[in-house]
Amino acid sequence: MADLSFDVVVIGGGPAGYVAAIRAAQLGLKTACVEARGALGGTCLNVGCIPSKALLQSSEAYHQVLHKLKDHGVIVEKVGLDLGQMQKRKDQVVKKLTSGVEFLFKKNKVTYFKAYGRFTGAQTITIKGLEDGVEQILSTKHTIIATGSEPIELSIAPFDEKQVVSSTGALAFDAVPKHLVVIGGGVIGLELGSVWSRLGAKVTVIEAADNILPSMDKDVVRTMRKVLGAEGLEIHEKTKFVDLKKQKDKELIAIVEKDGEKIELKCDKVLVAVGRRAFTKGLGLEAINLPLEKNGKIKVDHHYQTAVQGVYAIGDVIDGPMLAHKAEEEGVACVELIAGKAGHVNYRAIPNVVYTWPEVASIGLTEQDAQIQKIEVNIGKFPFAPNGRAMAMGESEGFVKLIADKHTDRLLGAHIVGPSASELIAELVMAFEYSASAEDVARSVHAHPTLAEVIKEAALAVDKRSLHS
Repeated sequence: MADLSFDVVVIGGGPAGYVAAIRAAQLGLKTACVEARGALGGTCLNVGCIPSKALLQSSEAYHQVLHKLKDHGVIVEKVGLDLGQMQKRKDQVVKKLTSGVEFLFKKNKVTYFKAYGRFTGAQTITIKGLEDGVEQILSTKHTIIATGSEPIELSIAPFDEKQVVSSTGALAFDAVPKHLVVIGGGVIGLELGSVWSRLGAKVTVIEAADNILPSMDKDVVRTMRKVLGAEGLEIHEKTKFVDLKKQKDKELIAIVEKDGEKIELKCDKVLVAVGRRAFTKGLGLEAINLPLEKNGKIKVDHHYQTAVQGVYAIGDVIDGPMLAHKAEEEGVACVELIAGKAGHVNYRAIPNVVYTWPEVASIGLTEQDAQIQKIEVNIGKFPFAPNGRAMAMGESEGFVKLIADKHTDRLLGAHIVGPSASELIAELVMAFEYSASAEDVARSVHAHPTLAEVIKEAALAVDKRSLHS
């Protein structure tokens, strides 16, 4: 009979859970991971980060052929779209990565259960096989809850994942929508809106807040509003989604309210992207008397310990940004702390990225945050327009903006709108990790010609001494 006792049991096989399980095994802890999806990688690898980026890449390639390659002297005639192949490629990318995680489990000797898991005691997890329904009881010294999050559903627009879709359904359309209405102008809404706009859909974005990307720096928002509008997205800010009507011919009518006036938007698809919430259903938390916070999340201390001894929580189920890389770092830190090591996450140095084109990447404070906190700052800003590499690429939209403490010159915030912003931000993440000043970045030699030179120029601009403007 199999030994079902473990040092660590991780419930959830997403970025937080699978990374925690691998690191725990590396540290010599007997480890199991329980995942009910049937594939590892969680939302991120299966129906989130990875498939959306695959479609974004494919749609950008299509958009480039139609609109940009002729400027490079590349003439392509009879351009066509094979959406089936595009979706097939996306699925292949997902399959390769999820299978890769399963290989890593085998390599690191992590026991993997394709099953539903629930607490029946602080040190006992009852699992029910996903395929055979067989129940088994795991005993464990430490349990890590890493069950992630799910899309928020609106009562006036429940998901059917055909016409009214979450991000999951919006990744699986079998035809390009004629008119896609996106409820929510945050990261998910703009990324998926961009995919289908590039492929030929009319896309209307409805955002209730004062502006799209509400948490971003206002300079970023202004530029993205202009760029996305030029790309074809119709953006309505300060606009409330109030109702949805389904017609007999399968046409939808999204009713929105702006400036006190109700507007009817006829469409064939509606994407509801108003945010995500912690997923804790069916975990049996009541069996161990573990309460949830008012926002549905689990409260933990600095060691990711919950109110129940030996039970931990990481990733989207606890406070903080719902980002895969944040979740991964918490997974590593949590098991290192369990193993008696000095696990730590620097929450000041977590980047955020929007994978539209141009991309957006940011870290730390916005200019508005600094004003609210009454921190005196110096700001350096430099555009991509005069940069040689950006010009050669034909991708000169955007800028780098750095925010530094006026008295110490320590970097407090960094914001990039431009080509490959998701890659460029890594330099500034490293700068934040080492508490670098703007002067440190300005004095670093950047290869020429590169996009990264714009970061150097922005750092020089903090002291009003940029060289190429």
